[in-house]
Amino acid sequence: MIFWLGLRLGRAPRRVWANQQAPNSVEALTTSFLHLYMRIFPLLLAGLLGGSLVSQGQGLPAGQPDTTRTPGTPPPPPVNIPKPAKRITILPIPVLFYQQETGFGYGLGGLLSGRFGTDTITRSSNARVQYWTTQESQNLLQFVHTIYSPGEKYYLNGEISSYKNRLYYFGIGNEVSNSNRSFLDFNLFIINQRFQKSIAPNRFVGLQYRFSRVYNISPQPGRVNDNGDEIGGTNYFQDGDPRLDARQRQNFGVSGLGPVFTLDTRDVALGASRGSLLDLQVMFNGKYIGSDYNFVRYQIDARHFQPIFGNKTILALQYLGQFHSGTVPWHALAGLGANLGGTLYDNANLMRGIYEQRYRDRQMMTAQAELRQHLFWRLDAAAFLGVGQVGYNISDYTFGGIHTAGGVGARFNFIRRDRVNLRFDYAFGTDPGFYFAIGEAF
Repeated sequence: MIFWLGLRLGRAPRRVWANQQAPNSVEALTTSFLHLYMRIFPLLLAGLLGGSLVSQGQGLPAGQPDTTRTPGTPPPPPVNIPKPAKRITILPIPVLFYQQETGFGYGLGGLLSGRFGTDTITRSSNARVQYWTTQESQNLLQFVHTIYSPGEKYYLNGEISSYKNRLYYFGIGNEVSNSNRSFLDFNLFIINQRFQKSIAPNRFVGLQYRFSRVYNISPQPGRVNDNGDEIGGTNYFQDGDPRLDARQRQNFGVSGLGPVFTLDTRDVALGASRGSLLDLQVMFNGKYIGSDYNFVRYQIDARHFQPIFGNKTILALQYLGQFHSGTVPWHALAGLGANLGGTLYDNANLMRGIYEQRYRDRQMMTAQAELRQHLFWRLDAAAFLGVGQVGYNISDYTFGGIHTAGGVGARFNFIRRDRVNLRFDYAFGTDPGFYFAIGEAF
């Protein structure tokens, strides 16, 4: 998912920024990681592109003089050489959305989609960038990429994002109350990069690094009602949530490194119609690598895509589980709710119809199913349903604690070659609303 439109009725009150906290040594570490990332990633990308260009040039014979035609023989008629198929597409997209807590947002983004190999094995890669700002001065600058090298010898996936964020904070747990809803302003910086090598067809193994920095945390006074209006009381994040200690209300950074294994038989990453994905990862976060907290994250992402009733109807299924051990700060907890962009959940939207990370805790399991039906020309329709639950321990799960959400949507196939769809969904749940995006939800 890339660009989105979330619609919830109500008025967003004017926001007031508190004094920013002074940076510390971890922020210097952030700058160092950013400089290193911006140096290394262009070299990797250039190497992949260079390999692609070299592979395209191999096998082309050098020009030779024509010695088969005798003098006086008229030259043969010219041969019409077909124009090579376009392999790279650049798609600019405006960004427009409305949220109760931020007001209207607007910006611009772009998608680069195409294949780096001339063979029939290499799947389509994509790189996406977007910038937006809102009436309440929130903004996002984000770059996300999914790259398959020629012959799929290597697989790269990652992001670099910088947020000036405003979210509703409901608390921690599976049964948070609307009466806890409070404004929370903060800045968020993320670097996430994985590098994997093919060990067999459709199988990749490698390492993943993730760094996130939460800073300039500024809880706004009072709480917020269902209409988005400020009401009396104490901000639940600032003073009220028993699961938060004083340290978590301050700036902090999380840094982790770990192995990742991927089995990917999907035909297209952004809009699969057949095949499966199994992504297994472990992330070790600790002070030895610059983290303020020590914990381990385990994640499993399993997806399956299958045509049914002919090739015009696709059934898409996903299960995602994220589990933690150790001391996990509030923003690094598993979050249930439509997560709009980024690599934390492999670029998937979870539980459309529930506010972003409304429910958060140490352990999370969620599943969703979507039926995608081709109608005519470039138009498709979809219906989807999701279930999920969070808890401190898996043993805390109950049948009555399962959250549900679902909806319907329309699709416009913008780039047929790479099956890139413009997606428009309406979702119902605890927080119903509209979503507009490029690419499928998963």
